[in-house]
Amino acid sequence: MARNRSSSIRWRFLHPSYYLKRPKRLALLFIAFVCITFFVWDRQTLSREHEVEVSKLHEKLTQLLNQVEGLKNHLKGAGENIHGSGKVDDPPEKKIFHDDPIDMQRREKVKEAMLHAWMSYEKYAWGQDELQPQTKSGVNSFGGLGATLVDSLDTLFIMGLDEQFQRAREWVANSLDFNKNYEASVFETTIRVVGGLLSAYDLSGDKVFLDKARDIADRLLPAWNTPSGIPYNIINLAHGNAHNPGWTGGNSILADSGTEQLEFIALSQRTGDPKYQKKVSPDHAYSCSGNVENVISELHKNFPADGLLPIYINPRTATSRSTITFGAMGDSFYEYLLKVWIQGNKTEAVRHYREMWETSMKGLTSLIRRTTPSSFAYICEKNGDSLSDKMDELACFAPGMLALGSSGYGPVESEKFLSLAEEHVHYSHKA
Repeated sequence: MARNRSSSIRWRFLHPSYYLKRPKRLALLFIAFVCITFFVWDRQTLSREHEVEVSKLHEKLTQLLNQVEGLKNHLKGAGENIHGSGKVDDPPEKKIFHDDPIDMQRREKVKEAMLHAWMSYEKYAWGQDELQPQTKSGVNSFGGLGATLVDSLDTLFIMGLDEQFQRAREWVANSLDFNKNYEASVFETTIRVVGGLLSAYDLSGDKVFLDKARDIADRLLPAWNTPSGIPYNIINLAHGNAHNPGWTGGNSILADSGTEQLEFIALSQRTGDPKYQKKVSPDHAYSCSGNVENVISELHKNFPADGLLPIYINPRTATSRSTITFGAMGDSFYEYLLKVWIQGNKTEAVRHYREMWETSMKGLTSLIRRTTPSSFAYICEKNGDSLSDKMDELACFAPGMLALGSSGYGPVESEKFLSLAEEHVHYSHKA
């Protein structure tokens, strides 16, 4: 009798009536069940994601192994040909592509237009920053850094205008001097001069362009010596004194501060000197070392949920509060997030650039409105919680950016962004 009683006591926990009389224990049992279910589901989800990643890596590894095997076979065959006949077989015939006659005519017209502009620049404004076509005189609106000449080097090279390129190269080598008592825009000087010189170096391999790029970049570096690492936007090229324009209230500009990464990262890659990509303040005046990558890291710390940043940033605190726009003073920040990710071969090291860009593109969709009655899409500006029905002309870069970035999405998202890009192209054309 005692054994039956003891047995019934042990099994009472499995009887539903036991918990119906004890609601607290029923609640605890339910909570435990939910927790265990969630834990098991979470483990299974992670396991599935891990399997997918492993599968992708396995596919890539297989492709690489196949490529290596193919290369080995090719080299082996070439070796046999050398030992057997004393010469290597002729390489497989290259596929010949015939240009469309209309494409050739268009290309020549573009080249003619470039030659017309360049010959006028050589004649009336050689070595100066810009040519004023009506007065036929040159002006140094960028401090006499030969902005037009340097910015055109890659175009001259690509178009095969060798004589013009060589004359421009000689001017760079013998006359381009950066030791000027001039308050230069860090942004404009970076994209025009540093970028122009690096492009010329990449195309020609001529070290004079790389040396000049280092010279001007070294003069720009003190702009990053700020408490937050957010750079000042103006610097004296001769003395290294950096500051922000008075009309910004002492703030740095978003597009200026977030649009130096491509050129400075490329300069570090070409020279092997990490100081341009990861610059450390030489006087250690601030605990926060300033560099082009640190700018993005600082902005990433408090990146808003919609990815939209105001155009003014305090260089001491990295905080911001002002108008949000894809037009002037905001535009190229978003463009460079995407392009640095591409420049970095879309690796894990630069994934945060892509993630920030995708977040910003979701924010962009919240600014989209349509014209009436034509229903063309345009990008509003935002101040606080209110939207302004204004689309800056510089925001017209967005379609190209969306098309470039859509390749990283799945088919559905890719189609959505391409469609949005197409709408903006139509609107920009009408505008």
